Amino acid sequence: MRHWLKIVFASVLVSNAWICDTNAAEKAFGPFTVDDAKPDIIALNGEIDVNSGLAFRRSLQAAPNAKLVTLNSPGGNVQMGLLIADDIHQRKLATYIPKDSKCFSACSFVFLAGNERKVDGALGVHQISSDSPDLVGAQLAISDIIEVLNRFGTPMDVMQVMFKTPPDDMHVFSQDEVERYKLNRASGTLSPSSAGVGNTNPMNDLETKVGSHTASKDVPGEVVSAPVPPESNQQAKLSPLEEFTRRPNRIAVYTGLDLFGDDISSIRVADAGACAKSCLVLNGQCRAFTFNSNPKIKRGPNCFLKSSAGRADGNSVAFSGRFLSGAEGDPSELTLGTIDPQTALHDDIDLRGGDLSRRPERSAKTPLDCRLACIDEKQCVAFTYIKPKKECWLKGAVGTPVFGKDMVSGLKKIETFAPARILSLD
Repeated sequence: MRHWLKIVFASVLVSNAWICDTNAAEKAFGPFTVDDAKPDIIALNGEIDVNSGLAFRRSLQAAPNAKLVTLNSPGGNVQMGLLIADDIHQRKLATYIPKDSKCFSACSFVFLAGNERKVDGALGVHQISSDSPDLVGAQLAISDIIEVLNRFGTPMDVMQVMFKTPPDDMHVFSQDEVERYKLNRASGTLSPSSAGVGNTNPMNDLETKVGSHTASKDVPGEVVSAPVPPESNQQAKLSPLEEFTRRPNRIAVYTGLDLFGDDISSIRVADAGACAKSCLVLNGQCRAFTFNSNPKIKRGPNCFLKSSAGRADGNSVAFSGRFLSGAEGDPSELTLGTIDPQTALHDDIDLRGGDLSRRPERSAKTPLDCRLACIDEKQCVAFTYIKPKKECWLKGAVGTPVFGKDMVSGLKKIETFAPARILSLD
């Protein structure tokens, strides 16, 4: 089975040239970086110092087609922050604070200058500070800030918060304040063709029809296929910020991990690469997929397209991919309890003793329900399902295995999953 998964993995890496993993050159200009693979994005990471205004203009020369500036800075020099903000305003660039990033103090001027702007991380403001006793200079600086922020269309409430917060403190806007003060700003509305882009709403009702994608032991019958939405002939027109936060630019691929549920379609394809392509062409409606790599299954769907990553479940014949946008960080390792439908289920076996309860699990009416119930229960280490009675017995200890006609038992173990690779789509 491991050999088969390696073959499937190679089919994505080699035979499907639409996915490529490149080490594109990055150029650094002070706290700004430009990546040749993403020529429309300039990234700010670090403090804004007295040289940052020139550094930003050099980065603009290196990325003349830049449309978006991502921000992660504790702030710094006020004058340089205003100068960079003015350049962004003049060029009508978009600004974005990614999740887990911060944009404080002078960086807030840069963010507010965005023609289109969005904060998913932390935006913080306070009064300017100075070691100089020059009162006139301080007043002129405040006047410059007010003039510039007015030009950017900054809400008066935001400026009031800024000037009321002491320089040794920081007001970080809550999500409620972000909405109330209209700190996010769009450059326009989405076209009708893009209405489904970025849709991550679960479609759990389909799970009851589709069942477990890759399990052949715990779900009888053939998987029902849902229709595939037709590929749009008209590409969705997205703004630079929407392009960055919604369009996938990377794919995290996993072996042995089933992204269970949230299916929008199930189809049959030749290999994992074709499954990934089928997800990608749905113009953002599909955010993940799971491919059943079991060569013994000759009929029925083997590619399951998903509106979200769904529930992670261990399955040795599963090959899964999760599409990531520029706004999303690389996924971390995932540790979970698994009962592999291919290797950890045993037909006609009863694990006697060790029951967690004197009564069967009421919510579990099928072998699949029983398997998932054991996975969800921290104290459960195994289960036995009695098919004629439709009874699920969760075990706190592994009992003595004996023959049990029309029973199925499963053993639980803890596994850690990390992406086998993260591939660029650029």
